[in-house]
Amino acid sequence: MAYDGARVREVLDAVRAEGRAALTAPEAKVLCDAYGIPTAGEGLATSADEAVSLAREFGGPVALKIVSPDILHKTDAGCVLVNVSGDEAVRAGYAQILANAHAFADNPTIAGVQVQQMVGGHEVIVGATTDPTFGKVVAFGLGGVLVEVLKDVTFRLAPLSSAQARSMLDDIAAAEVLRGARGSEPVDADALAEVLRRVSDLVHDFPEIAELDLNPVFATAAGATAADVRIVLATEESAPPVRHSPEEILHAMQRLMNPRSVAVIGASNEDGKIGNSVMKNLINGGYAGEIHPINPKADEILGRKAYRSITDVPGEVDVAVFTVPAKFVAAALEECGRKQIAAAVLIPSGFAETGNHELQAEVVAVAREHGIRLLGPNIYGYYYTPQNLCATFCTPYDVRGGVALTSQSGGIGMAILGFSRTTKMGVSAIVGLGNKSDVDEDDLLTFFEQDDNTHCVAMHLEDLKDGRAFVEAAQRVTKKKPVVVLKAGRTDLGARAASSHTGALAGNDKVYDDILRQSGVVRAPGLNEMLEYAHGIPVLPTPKGENVVIITGAGGSGVLLSDACVAAGLRLMDIPPDLDEEFRRYIPPFGAAGNPIDITGGEPPSTYEATIRLGLRDPRIHALVLGYWHTIVTPPMVFAELAARVAEEARADGVDKPIVVSLAGDTEVEKAAEYLFDHGIVAYPYTTEKPVAVLGAKYQWARAAGLLG
Repeated sequence: MAYDGARVREVLDAVRAEGRAALTAPEAKVLCDAYGIPTAGEGLATSADEAVSLAREFGGPVALKIVSPDILHKTDAGCVLVNVSGDEAVRAGYAQILANAHAFADNPTIAGVQVQQMVGGHEVIVGATTDPTFGKVVAFGLGGVLVEVLKDVTFRLAPLSSAQARSMLDDIAAAEVLRGARGSEPVDADALAEVLRRVSDLVHDFPEIAELDLNPVFATAAGATAADVRIVLATEESAPPVRHSPEEILHAMQRLMNPRSVAVIGASNEDGKIGNSVMKNLINGGYAGEIHPINPKADEILGRKAYRSITDVPGEVDVAVFTVPAKFVAAALEECGRKQIAAAVLIPSGFAETGNHELQAEVVAVAREHGIRLLGPNIYGYYYTPQNLCATFCTPYDVRGGVALTSQSGGIGMAILGFSRTTKMGVSAIVGLGNKSDVDEDDLLTFFEQDDNTHCVAMHLEDLKDGRAFVEAAQRVTKKKPVVVLKAGRTDLGARAASSHTGALAGNDKVYDDILRQSGVVRAPGLNEMLEYAHGIPVLPTPKGENVVIITGAGGSGVLLSDACVAAGLRLMDIPPDLDEEFRRYIPPFGAAGNPIDITGGEPPSTYEATIRLGLRDPRIHALVLGYWHTIVTPPMVFAELAARVAEEARADGVDKPIVVSLAGDTEVEKAAEYLFDHGIVAYPYTTEKPVAVLGAKYQWARAAGLLG
């Protein structure tokens, strides 16, 4: 059906004209009717006689609810009665609700009592709220009085497609109940999804709707009907975030990451100064472009001509790295504007992170006036290894590779640096974002998307400035490259003030969790996991299907590996009889086929080799999880070398499957794990969870990117 937007506008304007934020139930029903959202039959009674007359029309039990702009949470006020039957009960209920309303609020404005037809079915909630990061989001979950207790709810960005709406029904823990658990009749999923879609259209078309609840919606095999509607309007307008086009972003990021010349504002000859460290890193890191030290009190710094001002530098300058105190940044940035600098890297602290929001706002205003993109402030700088660019006061990093890492925190940045060195993880970029006064994650994703030197992106973030811009960028990038996100702040620090159930539920980490997954990114539960995913995901080839097989030399490891697979969302293959028979040819009689395949610990290298080769050669198997147990019969390095050789032989024949290994044993297994990693097999000593988690992350990305067969 076509929506009646004019009718909605008429109601909203009238509510605004009266200075109200909350719609009455009859007003909310008008909006639902205009968008084809089914609601229970109802009428407004202004007397007990009218209530009785309406109840007779509905011909069955009814619900009675106060209609008052002063009483938003009707149940809390004792102003809702359900299953009211008979003339006398309706008359008494009408009087009781009015009495409770006056007891709850001083001299409330009362339009009357809503008399509503009782409906039945599974109680669910359909809602929408305005998230400070992502804007309009739609919620779905179990409804009724327990909605905020059970919190079985999922979120999506509005507006929804029909497919996205339908997916929400399968994304709650109680999905099986709606599908018809224990022989009950399944609900009309299409009708329920359509309610979700229409709600998402309504709040998208009318952004002044801050919160909307349909709770409960009664879902049955015959359809879905909302029994209660609550709509709240925003009391003030929020300024839209500053947006740049992808072309504008890419132009600025290219000059930032591939600069022909870099100026260091605050460069110094004095050891221990940040301006000295940045200069040394640029020079010693091997950057081949021009390096211009800026210092009004020096003629030469580290053998390079120094300039009093950046405006004195001959020729173009792409990037200015600031190492001066915060109070001098705005004035120096004005000079950068006159020089038409593309990007400024603000290392200094002393801005919004210390409460000095005014100074940060001043700097941002100067940058926007001159079209300068700002990285920072309050950062360690950045690295881009293809250019040997170390624009940072930390140590140079020169192990090139395909992983780009970003962090909002300097401490996390140092952890990234240390992990990368220890594991010899090749990186394309390490970027500090700090306060994110301008450049943020979606800007960097836009660059990494087209950067041939970057094959995987890992990002630590505490917040997102513009959640929608991030989602749009991530959805593009993850179709081509994995993106891993560590989102800090999982803990719900208390429900935010909200006028609806949906608003209260959206006050926790679940919104981030669902929408990051909707974006196609892999969310890491912790720092080590983010780093290990970044290290391991690019090593593993993309699987071609869901069938995972465990081959282990120890039964105990097999059980733990099975548990880890379930936790990581992996599907253990049901081994068909012919394949089971093939595996039994190579394992001892006291071993165990099936899945896990237990070859037992005392087997020679030939048993490991034969079973791994079979697992790689059979096209029905899509990934292998190997559990190795240290024995004198098959020492760690013997196992590592044979596993790498068998995998390499398969690759030479066009068979490349993801293989992860858990190694249990003495310290020799550490060297074996390192050898396997170097040969394209993700391996870890002393843990069954970590290798499987990396494989699970690879699968999560591949599913989101639509790459599984």
